[in-house]
Amino acid sequence: MDETKVFSVSELNGLIKELFDESRLFQNISVRGELSNYKVYPSGHHYFTLKDSESSLRCVMFKNNALRLRFRPESGMSVTAFGRISVFPRDGAYQLYCTGLMPEGAGDLQVAFEQLKKKLSAEGLFDEEHKKPLPAYPKKIAIVTSSAGAAIHDMIRILSHRWPMTKVLLLPVRVQGEEAPAEIAGAIRYANRHRLADLLITGRGGGSIEDLWAFNDERVARAIFESEIPVISAVGHEPDVTISDYVADRRASTPSNAAEIAVPDSAEEREGLSSLAIRASQTMDKRLRQLRTELDNLSTRRVLRDAGAYLDDRRVELDHLRDKLLSAMESELGRKKQREVRLAAALDAMSPLRVLTRGYALASDEQGRIVSSVRMIRSGSKLRLKLSDGSASCVVESTREVKTI
Repeated sequence: MDETKVFSVSELNGLIKELFDESRLFQNISVRGELSNYKVYPSGHHYFTLKDSESSLRCVMFKNNALRLRFRPESGMSVTAFGRISVFPRDGAYQLYCTGLMPEGAGDLQVAFEQLKKKLSAEGLFDEEHKKPLPAYPKKIAIVTSSAGAAIHDMIRILSHRWPMTKVLLLPVRVQGEEAPAEIAGAIRYANRHRLADLLITGRGGGSIEDLWAFNDERVARAIFESEIPVISAVGHEPDVTISDYVADRRASTPSNAAEIAVPDSAEEREGLSSLAIRASQTMDKRLRQLRTELDNLSTRRVLRDAGAYLDDRRVELDHLRDKLLSAMESELGRKKQREVRLAAALDAMSPLRVLTRGYALASDEQGRIVSSVRMIRSGSKLRLKLSDGSASCVVESTREVKTI
């Protein structure tokens, strides 16, 4: 019987690892599947499982490769993973050491664009309520773009032609490459910090999605949103839409269009002013004609032709009014006097003294109380009689009560 070599576990795992590492087939492999249990550790390494309907494969992507991802991988996403297959000796399990991921059905840049668009939209960076109005007549415009591109020359030419009074300041930055987003965002913040202008334009000429990618960077988007100076985004051509376009206060279809939006056309303004001057002159002429007509009408009035006659007429009217007032006062006084007489007569008729003139007397006892019944007096009582022309004292000799029915 042949002697069989006995391996330790570590030796066997190391041997299997060598077999994987030496195989060219496993050193550059692409695997399609669905991401599952995707986790990013504090170290910056990404760990996940790639699976299909029947199997699964453990995967790891180290930090240096993960930093190159242009989208955010999520569990449930279908991707193609690139890398090499090897064995982790400690566990004796093989796994894919991933160097890159490509989303299925759409490019990684398009996926990254949609992910960032969704995120920033949820935060409100695209809301109209945050859009600042552009100045009608900007005194100074700062342009954040490449100094070597055709875009800056087009914008300067159009700005100087349309509104030469505006001062244009170029903040040169790279608009393509890994360093571009940081430079663009830094230039926007620099312009705000030093209040270099009252309007900002940022953008570049057309190109592929890769060429325009700096303007889909979150750093640039947040710098535009935080800018206190209004920002016009002018990236690419009409069909090109970037994240910067959504965040900016105004989107221009091209850099040339941004220049047209930024300033008014001096020729149109002059034409407008001329039109206003003509309308103002016409309005003034019309008003003068109206005032002249009113003056002519006033000049024909008697008060202007003969002021004395006017005063005479007013005196006659005053005398007439005085006579009417006196007549009204006399009539009112007559009515008042007649009413007074009627009231006095009625009051006199009701007076007890008036009754005395007809032969009646008013009797009162020694205490001054009016005697209205024989029960209040008796024989010998002293009474005082009030007559119409004086009074008399008397003594009661006798009383007799008369019963009334």
